[in-house]
Amino acid sequence: MLTKVHSNTKLQFVIALITGLVFGFLLQRGGVTKYEVIINQLLLTDFTVVKIMLSAVVTGMICVHLLRSFGLAQLHPKPGSLGSTAIGGLLFGIGFGILGYCPGTLAGAIGNCYLDALVGGLLGALLGAGIFAAWYPRLKDSILRRGCFPELTFPQLFKVNPWVVVVPVALMIITLLAWIEYTWPSNAMTIRDILAF
Repeated sequence: MLTKVHSNTKLQFVIALITGLVFGFLLQRGGVTKYEVIINQLLLTDFTVVKIMLSAVVTGMICVHLLRSFGLAQLHPKPGSLGSTAIGGLLFGIGFGILGYCPGTLAGAIGNCYLDALVGGLLGALLGAGIFAAWYPRLKDSILRRGCFPELTFPQLFKVNPWVVVVPVALMIITLLAWIEYTWPSNAMTIRDILAF
């Protein structure tokens, strides 16, 4: 079944369109397309974003490995480097902190017709992509190659069955989600509290 899907680009487009619409709807319903929700996450006063992301990580991790166990999916990890991760993380963090959107929530906020997302976010993303494309020839053989790491998953790295990693990580994330849900709101710390500590 999945082989037919893989070879049918029109069907892939339809699946991607439906999945994107559902994803955008859920982002909007979850409230993470709102500037205030994201900024309050950065201030550690609203954990909606973390709860949605961690729930997605657990669900995705378990489902992908179930599909893989039944021979219905394959993993295709990509190689990376510490240099590219550091630069990407720094730029992402700056944009996220200033504008209050990540790429997914930016698209959702544009769909909500938020002017800050449309003007600042979309123009910033296009400008950033253009600058990166212009500098890429100089960066690709220098800083982007610093600290290269191979196309390995943690189970491959430790030479264990994937479920030896998936189950404990899923349990840790679920425990963290429960702690955030039932403990953190009653003892909510702000950035001022943390800095004062």
